[in-house]
Amino acid sequence: MAGPLPLPAALARSRHYVYTVDIIEQSQPLETVIRKWGNSPALRLPTAVLKEAGYRLEQKVDLVVSRGRIIIQPSKKIEHDLEALVNGIHAGNTHDEVSFGRPVGNEAL
Repeated sequence: MAGPLPLPAALARSRHYVYTVDIIEQSQPLETVIRKWGNSPALRLPTAVLKEAGYRLEQKVDLVVSRGRIIIQPSKKIEHDLEALVNGIHAGNTHDEVSFGRPVGNEAL
């Protein structure tokens, strides 16, 4: 078995290295067609594909373009439900009124 490939001279002098690793578990390719939906291109995803990937309808996703590929991944933005947040308010997590000093402009009192 051959040893590791020699590094280019610029990298050999550098003390910093960047490693990228792509781990992709692929199922069998499923061919589909990009079509027009209104003024935008659209891609229909079969339900079986969504289920296999662990996605659901109405789920927010991020689209990432990398090396000529479009990657769909779950959105990392946290969605908050206002009603659930308000229902979580109780005497143990509220505070008394706070004074910010006397009015300095045209604040309504």
